[in-house]
Amino acid sequence: MSKSIRALALISYHTSPLAPLGGYKTGGMNVYVRELARELGQRGVRVDVFTRRESDSQPEIDLSLGANVRVIHIEAGAYAQKDPNELQAYVPQFVKGIYKFEMLYHAGYDVIYSHYWLSGLVAEKLREAWRIPVVQMFHTLSAMKNRIASQPTPMVDNRMVNEMQIINWADRIITATQAEYAQLLWLYRADRRKLSIVPPGVDAAQFTPRPRDESRAAVGLKPGQKMLLFVGRLEPLKAVDSIIRALHAISTVSPADLDGVRLTIVGGEVGNPERKRLSAFADQLGVAGYIEFVGAKDHSQLPTYYSAAEALLMPSDYESFGMVALEAMATGTPVIASNVGGLAYLVREGETGYLVPVRDPLALAERIRDILGDSARRDAMGRAAHDLAQQYDWAHIADRLMEVFSEARAGQRARTGNV
Repeated sequence: MSKSIRALALISYHTSPLAPLGGYKTGGMNVYVRELARELGQRGVRVDVFTRRESDSQPEIDLSLGANVRVIHIEAGAYAQKDPNELQAYVPQFVKGIYKFEMLYHAGYDVIYSHYWLSGLVAEKLREAWRIPVVQMFHTLSAMKNRIASQPTPMVDNRMVNEMQIINWADRIITATQAEYAQLLWLYRADRRKLSIVPPGVDAAQFTPRPRDESRAAVGLKPGQKMLLFVGRLEPLKAVDSIIRALHAISTVSPADLDGVRLTIVGGEVGNPERKRLSAFADQLGVAGYIEFVGAKDHSQLPTYYSAAEALLMPSDYESFGMVALEAMATGTPVIASNVGGLAYLVREGETGYLVPVRDPLALAERIRDILGDSARRDAMGRAAHDLAQQYDWAHIADRLMEVFSEARAGQRARTGNV
């Protein structure tokens, strides 16, 4: 059935799959789009990824992702990066640019796969014009982010209204976990017949255990030093301040446990407001000496950081899945994460890492001490994490997605009588 999908239009309007991880509004979704496009391209599927042009140095067509994959930069508003909510006004311009490209190159597609609610708005217009099905993936949901936001937010906002409308007309919806599936049913009254649970994947060939001594040296660790690791965007929802509080708790009760330990934070360039806040907070608590901010890193560098770390820390308030956790696990690194969202399904308590209550720095501190103080346990968890992550190799995930695409296309043909 999946052989019927020969060409895919992949919409990632507000953020480019070519952007470095940990930058402004770049994270797991960027990796997802890039790695899926590569996997499908290697199978002979023609994949065109449409994203917004953010610089005059970006070519119209980028071929760097490999065979059969084009990243197409479309003009939509000024080049300067914009808040996602501001980009809704430029959706018509973005759609017009895609129409122009498709007509010029006679592209033709079997399915549209759109990511995030803004891309869903784009996909709706393309669906009307091209008469092909749309498969939607939200990655995060407004209703869930509103529930955990520190600042009061409307119960129903513009983004949530648009998400509801997309859910109503989309042909199929991909959810990353059973938790997201339940959220769509409970909070959005989604039609369960449209929903398919397909988790993100990982490149198991790239994210594989590397020699630890070499990796430690490569990230600047000296013999005897140990590294804790955070990777991701720096924003309040990631709760990096919980890690800082945990380090403070350890330094207060048993400072010897932090001898030779450093927390490396990958993500957030100099000038990032959250980075400034976290740095000042670490100074205030007297633990700044344990922390190193290294900024955003290319995705190809991350396996070295993961392999050098004792554990990856993900104390997020909310994660729809947690691709960074999956990458660390594939590299043989245990994960200490909040017991929320997709992390609650991905991390197996006491086997591949630890789950802690959200915003509980004392529980996080206890698990950090467990990892730092028992290297045999840490290594056993790393091996189990690596083994579990093999189930998520992109080859397996792409198979499942292609089935959903084919089902969406067959359903659309049946409805229109074009069989």
